[in-house]
This record gives sequence, structure tokens and C-alpha cells, in this order.
Amino acid sequence: MTADEMKLRTKKFALRIFKLADSLPKSASGRTIASQIARSGTSVAANYRAAGKARSKAEFIAKLGIAEEEADETQFWLEMIIESGHIKENLVEPLLQEAREITAILAASRISASRKK
Repeated sequence: MTADEMKLRTKKFALRIFKLADSLPKSASGRTIASQIARSGTSVAANYRAAGKARSKAEFIAKLGIAEEEADETQFWLEMIIESGHIKENLVEPLLQEAREITAILAASRISASRKK
């Protein structure tokens, strides 16, 4: 996967997260989850994009690490949506799988970049 393909993939992921956040109930827990997942899910794309503009190898690795952490946090919030019963699991599972895949790609990229340092 090229860097441009990953930028597009993380951006599409962020847009899907927005739609999911908008569909959560307006209860206290729904609003809390919506806010948190919107932040972490969009941060993945923003930090991956920032990594591409890094001024040094260390900054590149750090930005990839932040994107990886945010993708992992997004997994947590997706799990909370399922376990809280706010949205049916079969509707959230594809997005959870995408979060897992993005996290794995980012982790592998960070590890690879760290070895080349």
C-alpha cells in the first residue's frame, strides 16, 4: 500500500467514524462515546497525514506512533459501542475490523521505520 493509498484509507475511515458518531443516541453515554470516537477516529488520518510532512525520521516515527495509538483507542470506543448495546454488533464489526487493520499497518510501519533509523 502506498502512502497516498493509506492517506485515502484513513480519511475514508474518519468519514465513516463521523457517520457512526452521528448515529449514536443522544443520551449521556452516547454523546460521550460519540465525542471520543470522533476525536480518535479522525486523529488517525490527521496524524498519518502529518507523518508524511515530518521534518525528521524521529518526528515521522513519533507521528506514526500517535496515529497507531489513536487507531487503537478507536477500537476501544467501537468495542464500547457494541458492548453497551448502542448499535448492533453486525453494523459496527466492519468498522472495528478496519480499525484493527489500520492499527496493524501503522504498527508495522512504525517498527519498520524504527529499524531503519
